[in-house]
Amino acid sequence: MSFVYILTNATNQVLYIGVMNNLVRRVYEHRTKIVPCFTERYHLNKLVYYECYTDIVQAIEREKVLKFWKRAWKKRLISKFNPVWKDLYTEICL
Repeated sequence: MSFVYILTNATNQVLYIGVMNNLVRRVYEHRTKIVPCFTERYHLNKLVYYECYTDIVQAIEREKVLKFWKRAWKKRLISKFNPVWKDLYTEICL
């Protein structure tokens, strides 16, 4: 499985889109700031959206498409999937 995911900060002001084959591990890495990167600098540790793919190529293509979307489109996508923008990390860890 591969995943496209969106992280945000506590105030939902900054969005980060990524792709990974192990969503739980990658979100954990973002949350614990193991790897210094954009998400660490902007405190992006709230998982608000994800999609599952069986093919990594499709996941990467989807990530590229989402990165070019307007912010309003991304917000609409997240709100359809997760209306209150709650942190989904605990749900994926079950």
